[in-house]
Amino acid sequence: MRRYPAYRASGVDWLGEVPEGWDVKRLRFIVRLNPSKTEIASWDRETDVTFLPMEAVGEDGTINTDQIRPLAEVETGYTYLRERDVAFAKITPCFENGKRARMQGLTNGIAFGTTELTVLRPRLDVTTPDFVFWLISSSSFRRIGEAFMYGAGGQKRVPDDFARDFPVPLPPLPEQTAIAAFLDRETAKIDALVAEQRRLIALLAEKRQAVISHAVTRGLDPATPLKPSGIDWLGDVPEGWEVVPLRKIARVQTGIAKGKDNTGVQTVEVPYLRVANVQDGFLDLEHVAMIEIPADSLERYLLKPGDVLMNEGGDFDKLGRGHVWEGQIDPCIHQNHVFAVRPFGVSSEWLNWVTGSDYAQFYFMSRSKQSTNLASISSTNLMDLPVVLPPANEQHEIVQFIQKDTSRLDSLITTAESAITLLQERRAALISAAVTGKIDVRDALATGTEAA
Repeated sequence: MRRYPAYRASGVDWLGEVPEGWDVKRLRFIVRLNPSKTEIASWDRETDVTFLPMEAVGEDGTINTDQIRPLAEVETGYTYLRERDVAFAKITPCFENGKRARMQGLTNGIAFGTTELTVLRPRLDVTTPDFVFWLISSSSFRRIGEAFMYGAGGQKRVPDDFARDFPVPLPPLPEQTAIAAFLDRETAKIDALVAEQRRLIALLAEKRQAVISHAVTRGLDPATPLKPSGIDWLGDVPEGWEVVPLRKIARVQTGIAKGKDNTGVQTVEVPYLRVANVQDGFLDLEHVAMIEIPADSLERYLLKPGDVLMNEGGDFDKLGRGHVWEGQIDPCIHQNHVFAVRPFGVSSEWLNWVTGSDYAQFYFMSRSKQSTNLASISSTNLMDLPVVLPPANEQHEIVQFIQKDTSRLDSLITTAESAITLLQERRAALISAAVTGKIDVRDALATGTEAA
């Protein structure tokens, strides 16, 4: 897209030049920060208002206004907001992830929300809520804000002084309206394309799972006669196949628990795998922690090539997920939340595909100990997993087929994920360019021309 006809120096290093006719002001001169709730002091305390916990504020700039509370319940200890305010989350990682929103559709025009919100009330004689929203949506606002964060760990926050003193490129009001309308339109298009790619990824993942599950329970020849498996929820399996408990074809090795007292004991420091390292179908070895253990315990917890790693649990999607260990790190052990299943009567690859199938996942969930959003399975229940077992030559053929088909689907998923990354980068670049005047969007909006 074309640039403005003329520019001038802004006096701000990161901002560079701004279009002629634009001003540069500190944010505090165009908004009021965290306005006082005294303006509704006379309201009936039974008046319903919107309630906004942090989870109601989206990383996409939306808010969920479904929660409603009487004013008396929320007027103390929460952040006050009004229709047309703009707010952003100031605590890590919510700030870095872009949690922010325009206040729209509030019950009786009022909301109270988490204290981790910074509220910006636009001074309507100099700016608009929509333009302020896009200003704080820019990557520059987040990048610079991160540098100002204070505190430790998960309690780091962006101070109000950062927002007050943030330099704002400020076009005339009509241009602010045009820029906000342009970004509303163009980002909606990009968001729709991202949503399409995410739907595609979901369909490909569903197809991938279906390929695995069908191949390990029915084989590759649709004409093969079937027989009852003896397990109601598993159904029929091909003739010539067995169904045996895992304990008959593999040994389950439990891992080491952290926090043991090693005082007075000779120790060694070794790498160990955690749940975070054991993903669904691959191992993430970028960050492998170290642990100090008694030297005479090393052999007991040592991983060996061919072990099938499986997670004991955690979030529901982590239950039973895993991959084959190929000895990438030597020596290496595993924590107690990761099982090492060591096959002796079946190939590691076959066992890995079986444990990743729908029927195995159903078994894990049905035998797991569950609480809110969490599940775990014991080694005893794991050893009772019914494993479908074709002859060795057929195992090999099926494994080869699954690897080929899932590799093709994984490649398509990777392509879609790359497309999402590029779209999101383009979205961020478009926002920053528009709100800082690096592109002139006025004609594009008037003619309906798409952004370059």
